[in-house]
Amino acid sequence: MASAYSDTVRIFKAFCDENRLKILAQLRTGEKCACKLLDDLHITQPTLSHHMKLLCDADIVQGRKEGKWVHYSINQEGAERAKMLLEQLVSLDASSGQSQGCCDK
Repeated sequence: MASAYSDTVRIFKAFCDENRLKILAQLRTGEKCACKLLDDLHITQPTLSHHMKLLCDADIVQGRKEGKWVHYSINQEGAERAKMLLEQLVSLDASSGQSQGCCDK
């Protein structure tokens, strides 16, 4: 049984790697071929495939095949979902009232 947070965990794990952040920085300027990402990031094809799978599975990035290469771009819907989830996680919940920690007496 998947927890209520499993989607959120999958999405945020996609951001937890320096190479994946570099990939996202490259994709901010538009669609890029995997060959271009390989050249720019100086990583191997299997390493790129691993990172792209995690980003695509999290719906942060989408790919389209053209010939033998895949062209990647940021998935706007997935990016908006990630922003919404982060906002929910760090927003104060005013409806919960005052803190009721163990030190309240």
